This record gives sequence, structure tokens and C-alpha cells, in this order.
Amino acid sequence: MPSRRSLLISGAAAALALMPGRRGHSSAQRQLAHLKPLHRGARLRAVNPGTWMDPETDFTPLIERCAAEGWHLEIPESVRHQWRYFSGRDQDRLADLKAAWADPNINGVLYVGGGWGGARVLEAGFRFPKRPLWSLGFSDSSSLLLAQWSAGLIGAIHGSMGGPKEQWDRTVNLLRGKDVEPLRGVGMRKGIATGPLVVTNLTVATHLIGTPWFPDLRGSILVLEDVGEAPYRVDRMLTQWRSAGRLQGLAGVATGRFSWKKDDILPGDFTMEEVLEQRLGDLGIPLVMDLPVGHGLPNLSLPLGRQAMLNGRTGHLTVMNKLF
Repeated sequence: MPSRRSLLISGAAAALALMPGRRGHSSAQRQLAHLKPLHRGARLRAVNPGTWMDPETDFTPLIERCAAEGWHLEIPESVRHQWRYFSGRDQDRLADLKAAWADPNINGVLYVGGGWGGARVLEAGFRFPKRPLWSLGFSDSSSLLLAQWSAGLIGAIHGSMGGPKEQWDRTVNLLRGKDVEPLRGVGMRKGIATGPLVVTNLTVATHLIGTPWFPDLRGSILVLEDVGEAPYRVDRMLTQWRSAGRLQGLAGVATGRFSWKKDDILPGDFTMEEVLEQRLGDLGIPLVMDLPVGHGLPNLSLPLGRQAMLNGRTGHLTVMNKLF
């Protein structure tokens, strides 16, 4: 069976085929004057903040996808570098990320690669400039998406830049500021919640608890996903969230795809569904499970910070047409 590390890296490869206070509406609205929907002529840059990738990785399909939208995607040679199991030394990856965010001619950053390393770039000293910027990634890059939202900056999108056309089209619509279809899961606890979306990989987010990069979740709709973690380990992580008070004050909670090695479960163990429902179902808020989000297909994009509605009866998660 594949290891968790190989699952994380293969998920990234498939994508190519100080605690903050609560953010005020006025601050967010001021950012809208600077974060424009991506139009023809936009410039994007790839950054690999995590594990090294095959130096023969063919970025042509992604470049062509972007070109079809009128976007120019820059692929620095550094995304193919390798230092042990990273795509470069921490300071090198830090420099790449700083350069992308500091370039006033860059309209968006695509986090390619995966595995592990994003949080080490944060630890190495990366700080977001005081400007919003489109960013796209998932898996290990969840650390950077969460840190961006924790810094009060809009523009982070949890999603894949690969996969089938329908999946890419949804991502494009979000980057272009257009409406997207609601996602549908299984309603587990009734009620309707509204609030800003926070979408993340569970393992990555768990290891940000207690750091400056873990966002304020009060009033949010939290969506969690993961890969390669057995039910007992998911139970352990969610127990940490509960004990740390990180699930208190949520407006709603939902889960995307959770996949793991079947031989990690022994007779008599809790199933993944039982763990998720038991650890998230007694919070007194709407709960939806099995959204098409996370490692595997489809991995449908969701924007952090965008206002959303979660219907615990029908299982729908709707990204609303207003940002906040």
C-alpha cells in the first residue's frame, strides 16, 4: 500500500495533470479595490514550497490551460530543484515565495508540489505583504493558505490546478470572480449556517495550532479533508482541536474526502465516518460530510474567506456572491 508521503506527493502531481484578531468588514472591503478578478493578460507564478518533484515534470498542460484563459504562467527553474526531501533549502524556498509576493506585476501564485515544507517556510520568516493576492493550492500548501487568511488577506483558494476540465473550470470561475455551483455532501446535523469559509487539510492545520498562522475560526464554516490518516489518527487530531477550543464558536462544519490505507483498520475499530460524526456532530452546529473536496477526484475548489452558506439538512455548501 502507498505511504502517506507518496499519497501526498502523488496528489500534488495529479494537480499538475502574535495571534490575529477578527477581521473587520471595512478592512476586507478595502482589499477589494486591489484584488481584481483575473482577466486576460494576468501574470501567474509557480512556487514549490514543499517536497521536491520529478525534474522531468511536464508543466505544458498547466501552461496551456492558463494560456487558454489569456494568463501567462511563469515556471521558475527553482520549482524543480532538490535538497534532500525538499525542493530547496528553507531560505531558497523562502526567497522564491518572497519574490512572488513582492512582485507588483504578479497577479497570482500557484503552489505546485506537495508533501511537506510550507510551514517551514513560514517558520523561516515569510511574512505576507500588506496586499491581497490570488493563491491556489491544497495539501501541504494549506499552511500558506491558512496563514494568508490569518493575516487578514483575501484571495486564497483551496483547490487543484489539474484534474478534469469541469474541475479546472470551477477554479477559473473563482479566479475570475464568477459564481460557482453549490457543492453537495450528506447532511448529518440540521440547521443553516452562514459565515466565511476556512478550508484546510486536517493534519497540516493541526500542526499550526498554537502558531501565529492558525486563523481565528469564530463564526466561520470550517471544511476539513485529509489523506493517508487512519481513523484513530483523525480521532486523535480532532480531539486535539476540541481540547484546544478550536472547534468552539464555529458557525458550521463540513468534511471533504478522507482516504486511508484499509489495513490501518482492525476488527472492532471505529470507521472514519463514525469518528468524524462523533467528534464533529455534538457541537450544536450544522454538519455536512462527504463534500467533493480534497485529495482524489473531484477536488472542487473553495475560496478561503468568502461568505458561504451550509445547509445541514440538504447537505449543500453554497459560496455566496458577496465576499464578506
